[in-house]
Amino acid sequence: MKYTKKPLTIEEQIDRLKQRGLNFADREQAKNYLKNISYYRLRAFTYPFQNNTDPSADHVFLRDDIDFSDIVDLYVFDRRLRNLVFNELEKIEIAVRTQLSMVYSVQSQDPFWYLDGVWFVQSNPNTFPHLVNDVSDDVNRSNEDFIKHYKTKYDTPAMPPSWMSLEVLSFGTLSRMYKSLDKSPMKRQIAREFGIGDEDVLANWLHAFSNLRNCCAHHSRIWNRRFVVHLKLPYNTSNPFLTRSSLKTIKQNKIFAMLSAIKYIVDIISPGNSFKNQLEGLLMENHKLLTIKEMGFPVDWKELPVWKM
Repeated sequence: MKYTKKPLTIEEQIDRLKQRGLNFADREQAKNYLKNISYYRLRAFTYPFQNNTDPSADHVFLRDDIDFSDIVDLYVFDRRLRNLVFNELEKIEIAVRTQLSMVYSVQSQDPFWYLDGVWFVQSNPNTFPHLVNDVSDDVNRSNEDFIKHYKTKYDTPAMPPSWMSLEVLSFGTLSRMYKSLDKSPMKRQIAREFGIGDEDVLANWLHAFSNLRNCCAHHSRIWNRRFVVHLKLPYNTSNPFLTRSSLKTIKQNKIFAMLSAIKYIVDIISPGNSFKNQLEGLLMENHKLLTIKEMGFPVDWKELPVWKM
């Protein structure tokens, strides 16, 4: 099928949305918003309130009380939620870099351990070479002074020691590195530093966090998103997390599961943090179109162990 839709001017965009049932209390203000936030980006926030199943309905709005300003309010909420989440993921990412480099460097007594395939799973012969290529790409892409200094002063090995290299890896590469490590007391030790007894659970969380971080970094909607990576929800954590009964009902692909995992780890690495208070403050504001059910929040979420801390 050939794409035949024509581009719309801002005036035409507003007229199209009005035809579909969206109200505009202040048309001039809407024009200003649409000059800076694309019609297509806001489409992600109008979509849940439109009829998208009947082609003849032409995406008509299912409610007659929604104003364009309500859509913008939901967009701003999502942006603020992304900023909050991004800040907490930064803490986790830095802590993982630190633990991974320190534990393996010290216990192996090899600054370049990450270049030695002996520490990584052997089941797939392509896994380790691909990982080394990704690490090399991330390091060579870096403009950090300490990387430049190493390359200027040393020629063997060609790659810097782990405490330098791991600092410039993307979260995605860092996540794959941990997942690719062979099971060992060192890998288990890192998981336990974050209050998790199962290395596979931490690997899953890091993968999910990496995906979420990319959404935040690229300004993608997270409010009612169904994430590709489903979060594993363990019951045998070192600190209070979720109840056994709630594990069966919480949606593993919604943001609430992510927020719970983030809070669990941040409480360990950054005691006294304000994540919970900031999140509650954001949720308590008056957002007409916001329903936390769409985010995967259960009714009694504040009573779950991790959120009572």
